Amino acid sequence: MRRSEKKIERIINYRRVLVKLDRNGQPNIFSHQLSALTNATPAQIRRDLMEMETTGSPAHGYVIKELIASINDYIGVDKEKVAIIGLGNLGKAIINYVNGSSENLKITAGFDIQPEKVDRVVAGCHSYHLREFEKIAKKENIKTVILTVPVRVAQDVAEEIIKAGVKGILNYAPINLHLPDNIYVENRDMIAAVEKVAYFSEH
Repeated sequence: MRRSEKKIERIINYRRVLVKLDRNGQPNIFSHQLSALTNATPAQIRRDLMEMETTGSPAHGYVIKELIASINDYIGVDKEKVAIIGLGNLGKAIINYVNGSSENLKITAGFDIQPEKVDRVVAGCHSYHLREFEKIAKKENIKTVILTVPVRVAQDVAEEIIKAGVKGILNYAPINLHLPDNIYVENRDMIAAVEKVAYFSEH
């Protein structure tokens, strides 16, 4: 059964907050405390955690380490390998951010077509020519890709990489990709996002 996008977003947000608290040495948390740190209500949090068969103690709340482990099991993302296509300034910034911040995701391979951007290592991520994508993706069992390519090639690149078994794409090119229904695509149009913020900052 496919879970709702909103629910998965909430649960990933819980984990992000919980990991920070765990690093700071906090052992337990109550639902109302987690609510104050996220956009979810205490009741919503309790429902989400109950679905993961996780229960808390009235006296001590939830054990943070146990919650993190339950979330990892629930969403099935543990040391997931990701590739990025497009090694310009945005691509390199994303590699540095993800590999420096996430314990559950790692960008293990980067791809580009420009000779000066391949056969290098960026933040622990080796870069290859795009023509090697299928071979590397199958070797590394990569199912998730971040696209930071020019808009004129985004659709063609997306169509090629799904032939290699890619099932999910985070697309930073300002274009809506037209792909089969079984491919999950998340579009991040940064210009549109900035324009939206600029509009509401003036109105």
